[in-house]
Amino acid sequence: MLKAKILDPLELAAVLKQRLAEEPSLRVVFTNGCFDLVHSGHVQYLEEARTLGDILVVGVNSDASVQRLKGLERPINPLSRRMILLAALESVSYVTFFEEDTPYELIKLLEPGILVKGGDWRPDQIVGSDLVLARGGTVHSLSFEAGISSTELIRRIRKEYES
Repeated sequence: MLKAKILDPLELAAVLKQRLAEEPSLRVVFTNGCFDLVHSGHVQYLEEARTLGDILVVGVNSDASVQRLKGLERPINPLSRRMILLAALESVSYVTFFEEDTPYELIKLLEPGILVKGGDWRPDQIVGSDLVLARGGTVHSLSFEAGISSTELIRRIRKEYES
């Protein structure tokens, strides 16, 4: 079951196109992130994102992309493990990945009708918002649990380890 939810970008684009051809009223929600250490904040955020549509697609930064964004010691978990964890969540319909620093090209390929990011992003700052809005879609900045982040968890673990 998990493997059926994890697809490369081109496979996922074909699956979404087929599903939308069969049922045009389906609403595809897209979000993205590193998801290095999946935590309760991620789970709540993804649950909320799923309520906005029928299919929730999660784009995950590749290992190289995470390193460029977060430093050479990241990610803690490799892409394959991060994708398995996300696919195991009931709220997530499909998981894919992108190599670039942003998911812009992936959003262009998948053409979601709804784009979401966490509350630390204003809708006009969300990468790909121009693409989604131009197609008549919507962009949302969802709430998130302050103080809970993978980066903060890693910092706390390192601090505990060093003492």
